[in-house]
Amino acid sequence: MRLTICMTAALALCAYATQVEAKAKPAPAAKATFQLDGTTWLYTDPKGTKVRESIDADGNYISQTRAGKHLDHGTAVMKGDKACFTSAMTKEGEVCWSTSPVKIGHSLKTVSNKGEKLKVTRVAYVKLSMPK
Repeated sequence: MRLTICMTAALALCAYATQVEAKAKPAPAAKATFQLDGTTWLYTDPKGTKVRESIDADGNYISQTRAGKHLDHGTAVMKGDKACFTSAMTKEGEVCWSTSPVKIGHSLKTVSNKGEKLKVTRVAYVKLSMPK
């Protein structure tokens, strides 16, 4: 008799737990981090050079003067809320910059992990090419 009562109680408990799980609200979707892929940025570097930098869909970036002279290229990845760039032309290693979502036509003040500061403006994506 005790076995029957225990089994009935266990089955009722399982059925109730399943109903509670079904009624539970789904967890809110995780907020997507800002993506750099497919973006272009304008800024003036510390030497006064006006730079256009584009990051393609594969995370490769090219930097050039606005007149078209090649300055740098490498890879860009998001690491949390930091945009991290690794140049293929220097031995500087990875440099990460603070970021937040920015719409086309708007600017952002950013700071690198080395303390450098820049004001960058997002513009419509422009595909840049490596020099030949």
